[in-house]
Amino acid sequence: MAEKSGKVKADRKRYSKKEMQAHVLEVLRLLDEEYGADDIIYLSHENPWQLLIAVILSAQCTDARVNMVTPSLFREFPDIRAFAEADVEKLEEAIHSIGFFHAKARNIIGCCRKLLEDFGGEVPDTMDELLTLPGVGRKTANVILGNIYRKPSIVVDTHVKRISKKLGFTEETEPEKVEYALMEILPKGHWIRYNMQIITLGRTVCTARKPDCTHCFLREECPSREA
Repeated sequence: MAEKSGKVKADRKRYSKKEMQAHVLEVLRLLDEEYGADDIIYLSHENPWQLLIAVILSAQCTDARVNMVTPSLFREFPDIRAFAEADVEKLEEAIHSIGFFHAKARNIIGCCRKLLEDFGGEVPDTMDELLTLPGVGRKTANVILGNIYRKPSIVVDTHVKRISKKLGFTEETEPEKVEYALMEILPKGHWIRYNMQIITLGRTVCTARKPDCTHCFLREECPSREA
């Protein structure tokens, strides 16, 4: 590397292009070394529509909690039409242990109705089409594009936004702007797995409340590390 990245300045605007490229590649190398280079998603699913519903349910909720609910949920509602025709109160009861279940139930029913009406019961494979579905924002759409259709995409959640800034990858704070900033500096081949690697890091080491900088494998590459 042109410069030991532990000395790289936290202000991304002061990086040279060469320094930023070296810093990014070293971080990605260390992430792959620690977590592997496979693209992994922790939400259990067997097909695209199940993943779509699981991601809608996962908003402001842990993947573990969603995975506790979806097995029985998908038995009770075995296809898109069953969800589209579901009684909202019955669906709310099935997902009541998940936060914001009132809104999520309405969104899931609306989403599945639109899938049937506009997309022949298939989950669409473009950002613009996915964003027409109730309950689907860019984060959900990117999960589908990346993990179902293998289209390079960057999912920005709270962990990705927070840790990407700590690493000096971006100074943006709005999720969509963070997404575009990361698209500029991350190799496309790493876009999909970057999210899951950073989520894992954020849940286990670089937590929001108490980051464990001492034991972080990215310590020497993080300009925001604690002394």
